[in-house]
Amino acid sequence: MPSAISPPWQEKASEFFSSSGSKLREAGQSVGEVAKDAKGNAADVAERVGSAVKSRWALLQEPSTKHAVQERLISAAAITGMFLRRGFSETKDKVAVGKIKVEEAAKKTAQKSKTILTDIERWQKGVASTDVFGVPIEVTVQRQQYGKPVPHILVKCADYLVLSGLNSQFLFKAEGDKKVIQHLVSMYNQDPNASLPEGVNPFDVAALAKYYLASLPEPLTTFELYDEIKGARSSIHAMRNTLKKLSNVNFMTLEYVTALLLRVSQKSLLNKMDARSLAMEMAPVIMWQKERKPEFYRQYWNHASRSSSKNMEPATPHGEWDMLADESEEMDASSAIPLDDGMPIDFGAIEVVQCLMEQHNAIFTDANETVWR
Repeated sequence: MPSAISPPWQEKASEFFSSSGSKLREAGQSVGEVAKDAKGNAADVAERVGSAVKSRWALLQEPSTKHAVQERLISAAAITGMFLRRGFSETKDKVAVGKIKVEEAAKKTAQKSKTILTDIERWQKGVASTDVFGVPIEVTVQRQQYGKPVPHILVKCADYLVLSGLNSQFLFKAEGDKKVIQHLVSMYNQDPNASLPEGVNPFDVAALAKYYLASLPEPLTTFELYDEIKGARSSIHAMRNTLKKLSNVNFMTLEYVTALLLRVSQKSLLNKMDARSLAMEMAPVIMWQKERKPEFYRQYWNHASRSSSKNMEPATPHGEWDMLADESEEMDASSAIPLDDGMPIDFGAIEVVQCLMEQHNAIFTDANETVWR
């Protein structure tokens, strides 16, 4: 039979359910209040937004505001148009500049092509009628309108050096400037009677004379008389008689060149070039054998010949000197020109040239002695 008193767990369960019901009622009331507040807040926000939009719209409807907005729109459109016009103008200018550059490049290319075609035509026909470099000395003298049987280019160089270059240290040894030499060679190939430009450097003039002698197909002393002249260097009488076998042009030019060298050596205290030093520099371009021709001077200008195929025919002598007019891509246009051909030293030729300077008046008695005032 069950007891009249309830067990403890029943009392606790009854208290739990009773308190839970109270809390649920309180929570329901709180949720209702929160929802009510949220609804009110949402209505308030909507009212505020509507009011702001209404005020802004009303502001835009005012005449002053409309005018300001209109001005801003017009200003923005004007600025946009200005930028567009500027962009079109700059593009047009760039196109014009590009067109000018293309035209200039086309002109240079056409001129270069014309020069190449002219050179090819000259090579095909032979030496041009105005060339002096690479041309036999007799041909040059026959062409020129000059009384003395000496190439005009040597006369111009000698006169300039005697007037302005005798005191220049290491004259005929110092290196010349490639760009200047190119211009001078081209100038004399076009006009053998041309005068040297004012202000030209004495070293470039000396180098020009040296290169002219090196360009001759045959040296002033000739191949035929090489051994005989070399053997006569110890006797003034023998040397005088041997040189008489030269042609008049070779004899007079040799006298003229050695007279110039003698004049330079007389200023050796200032220019540091005595007869021996000058002979060492000039002998290789005055007297050489067939197998020892100073080809280095020509190869320096004509780089293409170095890399050409061995099966190709070598360029003609005058063609190599024609290349002086072209700028080389392998070397700086203002670089110095080495005046040493790298050949073994011919001491016999050096002694001959030294003898021709030191005993000049005694050897060239049959020539009209060259005198510079």
